Amino acid sequence: MFFRALLALLVLPGMVAGVLPALLYFLVSARPVYPLAGGVLFLIGLALLLWCVRDFYVAGKGTLAPWDPPQHLVMIGLYRYTRNPMYLAVLCILLGWTIASAELFLLFYFFIFVLVFNLRVIKYEEPWLALTYKAEWEEYCSAVPRWLFRLKR
Repeated sequence: MFFRALLALLVLPGMVAGVLPALLYFLVSARPVYPLAGGVLFLIGLALLLWCVRDFYVAGKGTLAPWDPPQHLVMIGLYRYTRNPMYLAVLCILLGWTIASAELFLLFYFFIFVLVFNLRVIKYEEPWLALTYKAEWEEYCSAVPRWLFRLKR
């Protein structure tokens, strides 16, 4: 299962937050504008992503890949604070690329994935989790915000 988790990491966030933005970065940007700030955000995002992948592997007994999902609802680690820390980690990596290059094209790429991740969570993942984990999911949803905070009136 370790190799399946590693493959999922390399294929999914590896392409979205690694290969594609790196290609855009090196094709568009002559030199980094804010390499330290961007690099720090990139490394924070990478550390958070690896933590989430570990939690999926250890507590969930699965991977981040839709073809090999966790067998158990993951509610440890960063998942105690947000239901989607892995997406937030990937966005942190993308924001790191964007800040390092100060390129509008990478900022556009970042915002595309903000929208894509939000739609994926709302339209696909949360309904699937609700069907799969039923009462456990309802309790978890009521205790943990989708992103970092709840918008309350």
